[in-house]
Amino acid sequence: MPPSAELPGFLHSVAPILDRWGYLALAAVMVVESFGVPAPGQTIMVAASIYSSTGRMNIYVVALVSFVTAVVGDNIGYWIGLRGGRKVVHRWGKYIFVTPERLEKAERFFARRGNRIIVVARFIDGLRQLNGVIAGITKMPWKTFLLYNAIGAALWVGWWTTISYLLGANLVTIIDHAHRYKWPAIALVVLAVATYVALHVRHIRRRRARASAAAPAEENPA
Repeated sequence: MPPSAELPGFLHSVAPILDRWGYLALAAVMVVESFGVPAPGQTIMVAASIYSSTGRMNIYVVALVSFVTAVVGDNIGYWIGLRGGRKVVHRWGKYIFVTPERLEKAERFFARRGNRIIVVARFIDGLRQLNGVIAGITKMPWKTFLLYNAIGAALWVGWWTTISYLLGANLVTIIDHAHRYKWPAIALVVLAVATYVALHVRHIRRRRARASAAAPAEENPA
């Protein structure tokens, strides 16, 4: 492949292995990320999609490889969780940076959200790497896991490959600008939430006040 000039910023870290190994690098990184290793799976998928927009790779092959390896990797994680359970993960997880604390936090989140979290887990860093392992530990039926996991992988791969392919190298510029305005955006979100909560609390207080005022009138009719 030609030099990786189109991959500046945070994508530059995966450019050398993608330049050298192409689809094989994409497949390997995606698989290992999907069963717990904190590898840059999403990053290399975005980079490969940007390469596709310049003609270096084929976007359909990138999407297919990403989808298949994501599902395969998650199923390896499911098998690890099902066969080995929490004990094996605690014993060997430290070698792939899966600490007991990290696993417990992800498992609590998983338990609160139920099976549907498998679909959105792909979009959540940390949970993306552990959802297969947790599903295995909690003994989720394999067919159920496979279905939800395939749907989640399809949505995740479809979103990132499409956006990255259409925007190309401009995606990096857009993300850099977004980071520049991150804190103002967060402040606006916090302000909006605080305003909503304040208005909601005021509404509840007024409703209670009206209910309290109406109660004596009902008890003492004219």
